[in-house]
Amino acid sequence: MDTPRNATVAVIGAGDFIGAAIARRFAAGGYAVFAGRRNGEKLAPLVAEIEAAGGRCSGRTLDARKEDAITEFLAEAERTAPLEVCIFNIGANVNFPLLETTERVFRKVWEMACCSGFLAGREAARLMLTRGRGTIIFTGATASLRGGPGYAAFASAKFGLRAVAQSMARELGPRNIHVAHLVIDSGVDTAWVRERRRERLGQDSVGPDELVNPASIAETYWQLHLQPRDAWTHELDLRPYAEKW
Repeated sequence: MDTPRNATVAVIGAGDFIGAAIARRFAAGGYAVFAGRRNGEKLAPLVAEIEAAGGRCSGRTLDARKEDAITEFLAEAERTAPLEVCIFNIGANVNFPLLETTERVFRKVWEMACCSGFLAGREAARLMLTRGRGTIIFTGATASLRGGPGYAAFASAKFGLRAVAQSMARELGPRNIHVAHLVIDSGVDTAWVRERRRERLGQDSVGPDELVNPASIAETYWQLHLQPRDAWTHELDLRPYAEKW
């Protein structure tokens, strides 16, 4: 672990893979981690792991669709130490044929993957602007760039989140807030994804490094945060060498 910093990173959507890897990387860099997900009790192993390694981590149950919940979550993170980084990592990836996509599904996916990103970015900016610095990063997907069969709900939400990120970057960049959007254009290397690929493509379909490692994604977030402001990246895409695009 690096020397502890007087700064907090908030990870909204701290799931078991990308979110957890981001939390580990920033904790290793000395940041206090404030992690939130729908079922906060599932964060206990991550908190214990980071603290056992000498880091600092707090986990909270968070419904990021709720404005008051986001406001309080980030305010509590700020009370831990000044909020320097906010990472929005909620996925909401669903696939339904168009005629089976209900209004409830479409609205819920939009709330999770787009509206909650707006709320998180806005409230993080309120805190960061008081100090005139900070980093806000949004996790995107292939669906941020193009729709596909069965992805009307997910793609529209991710398209919207990308627009939110672009608008925020143009407004906040001149005020020294770095806003970035990452397109994760690949399956993530998890047991579940590997099993689904084997079922669809065959037992030997997954070779080494053909799925993106969550730790590799986390390292990119870390490097984005460290960029000097004379060479900020707003958007980049990540995929393994073998991924078609």
